[in-house]
Amino acid sequence: MDGNIVKILVLSLYLVAMVFIGWVYYKKTSDFSDYVLGGRKLGPWTAALSAQASDMSGWLLIGLPGAAYVSGIEASWIAIGLGLGTYINWKVVAKRLRSYTEIAGDSLTLSDYFENRFRDDTHILRLVSSIVIIVFFSVYTSAQFSAGAKLFETLMGMNYTFALILGAAVIILYTFLGGFMAVSFTDFIQGMLMFFALIIVPFVIVAELGGFGAAFDKLSTVDPHYMSLMRATGGGGAISLIAIVSNMAWGLGYFGQPHILARFMAIGSRDEIKKARLIAMIWVIFSLAAAVMVGVFGRVYITDIADPEKIFMLSVDTLFVPVIAGVLLAAILAASMSTADSQLLVTASSISEDIYKKYIKKDATDNDMIKIGRYAVIGIAVIAVFIAFDPNSSVFGLVSYAWAGLGASFGPLIIASLFWKRANKWGAIAGMISGAVTVILWTQIAKVSSAAIFGLYEIVPAFIVSSIAIYAVSLATKAPAQEILDEFDKAIS
Repeated sequence: MDGNIVKILVLSLYLVAMVFIGWVYYKKTSDFSDYVLGGRKLGPWTAALSAQASDMSGWLLIGLPGAAYVSGIEASWIAIGLGLGTYINWKVVAKRLRSYTEIAGDSLTLSDYFENRFRDDTHILRLVSSIVIIVFFSVYTSAQFSAGAKLFETLMGMNYTFALILGAAVIILYTFLGGFMAVSFTDFIQGMLMFFALIIVPFVIVAELGGFGAAFDKLSTVDPHYMSLMRATGGGGAISLIAIVSNMAWGLGYFGQPHILARFMAIGSRDEIKKARLIAMIWVIFSLAAAVMVGVFGRVYITDIADPEKIFMLSVDTLFVPVIAGVLLAAILAASMSTADSQLLVTASSISEDIYKKYIKKDATDNDMIKIGRYAVIGIAVIAVFIAFDPNSSVFGLVSYAWAGLGASFGPLIIASLFWKRANKWGAIAGMISGAVTVILWTQIAKVSSAAIFGLYEIVPAFIVSSIAIYAVSLATKAPAQEILDEFDKAIS
């Protein structure tokens, strides 16, 4: 049988299995809480792996190996920042957020939590946070659709546009049907698949090169600084402080990613978070290291690639027999789907809970909310597909922008809401808006300015501006009511 046909069959079986899981959980969804948070019954293994799989996205198998292919070990600064951010998020944020979202009106969405936490009777927080989620998640989801389409285009000669629509349709279907539990369980499976694919591929590349000794000998001929953390490739000299800070600053984004924070909100109990954190950290450390290795060793295994972001898929396609290649390539679909489905669900939940019920039909029933949530899944997916129509779009670039937007808009506010009793609704509104606006403006200025400072990743200035706004405006306005202060003490005890 033709090798491409075998790979297509394997990938097709995988896609059918994901849709089947969606159907199973469709039959189990009884109310809106089940649809958006799984009734807060997520176990530690599912919480950990679904959080990390939805976090890393197609970027882990496409963007990061591509960056390492071009710049060498220097790309490890991004991995280091992400590893630190993951640990701090699980260690510092998870437990308090799990408690606070339940105590603050049993909040089901991040927008819901912000409004309940700060008693925002103006509803500005809810509206602004919903807009931020819709805007940046549309971009983020488009990156995942693009990653899947690149897979089919590269290996099966499939038209990019057709591949884009096909992949999006499958993700829409099981997210539409099964809601949070379908997304979380499929993410668990996808997280396992991504982990084993990443662990296997770099070692097979090294074996094909003749072992680590031979591989490192070949790497020494690529560039004198290719294997240096502190020296830039291409004769660029020492890596600048701005470059190091920008790469490590990816870790700041974790505190504001709604699709990751939703797992903290949904875990069964606070006591399960420690176990989930250990599982998550093992997954993250090994996966990030392996992704960098794929790019680095791939540089001397396949020396001429028009698009470096395809190094993982091309390596798999040449190294393994079709059946195994099909399974390993399904990891790219897994990486893309595990993030896209989570983002679609968070966005749909925000539209149904934070816009439809709040502003359009205040007496909406659970069935109404689930129906609107499912329609919203389709609507946001269509927007994301439209953004991803350009086959030359960079998965790394799209993810970078969306990650910064969400991280700077929500990250400082999440931290303030959980650790600073004096924070109030006006500070929260100011922080959220200033964070989002700074990301957008900084990105646009960086495109036309040659000043070195605008080489800094936009999440850094935006995170700082947002934090200052929360602090300054909260102190300049009325202190929170006593009931808010009492609730804060109860939530963090």
